[in-house]
Amino acid sequence: MNAINLNSRIVIPGGAGLVGQNLVARLRAKGYTDITVFDKHKANLAILKQVQPDVRVEYADLAEPGDWQKSVTEADVVVMLQAQIGGNDYQDFVRNNVDATRLILDAIKLGNSPYLVHVSSSVVESVADDFYTRSKIEQERIVLESGIACPVLRPTLMFGWFDRKHLGWLSRFMKRVPVFPIPGDGRYMRQPLYVGDFCNVIMSCIEGRRGAGIYNISGHEKIDYVDIIRQIKKSTGTKTIITHIPYRLFYLLIWLWSLFDKNPPFTTQQLEALSAKDEFEVIDWPGIFNVTCTPFAEAINETFNDPVYGKVILEF
Repeated sequence: MNAINLNSRIVIPGGAGLVGQNLVARLRAKGYTDITVFDKHKANLAILKQVQPDVRVEYADLAEPGDWQKSVTEADVVVMLQAQIGGNDYQDFVRNNVDATRLILDAIKLGNSPYLVHVSSSVVESVADDFYTRSKIEQERIVLESGIACPVLRPTLMFGWFDRKHLGWLSRFMKRVPVFPIPGDGRYMRQPLYVGDFCNVIMSCIEGRRGAGIYNISGHEKIDYVDIIRQIKKSTGTKTIITHIPYRLFYLLIWLWSLFDKNPPFTTQQLEALSAKDEFEVIDWPGIFNVTCTPFAEAINETFNDPVYGKVILEF
């Protein structure tokens, strides 16, 4: 393993979201001093700056050429995180997952060989066919064909500090409603991944300068959706009643919600992906990257009960 250089210039495109906020917190805790984050979500950039005042944060639309490319070119390390996760307009997914990736890769090629870590997604091997899946498949293809040797990490559904979507949104919704609806029987197997563990994988890549390879970073515990909800309820101490409603009715309610919300927290495409019966490869990533795999129940408790980061909520 190479000697760790805590003064490495680390640039994180799309670093104001779930993974980026967690990664920055862990990099700073370890002593890294030169971190720059580019993102176009102004509110979450402001939160990052408030929580991590020593980190450079800059607004940038990464799907458009700009001054941000110079920072990528001059970087020692680039961790590519920008991603459109939800929404109903396919062009948003193309811009953020495909067009931005091309521009970032172009900037890397102009530089002095910055080390790249690409965060892909397990959905590239999913049976689902939705906007996110299609755009992430195309994004990964572009990276692999770029000629830049880098680790390609494919995480499953992630949760942890700063989770504004997924389990974080579910926990906040749970606190606001007396009855929490579950579609069908709720027996949709998930392999949730604690983002703290995933960030440690990224840091292991950076510090070991791991070369080209594709790694399926799946959660090691297979947990049904309904049991995830029960664990969140237990860890947060909410009093809501969990109830099951027919899948088709749940689908209709989500569809109706989307008519009044341009950026809904949960879409019909995501519901279909939830019930797609995906099961992703589980490799020994703790051994490969020399990191710890946190048990699910423990990770949920850390997510919602951490005294510093557990109460920080990003804008949806």
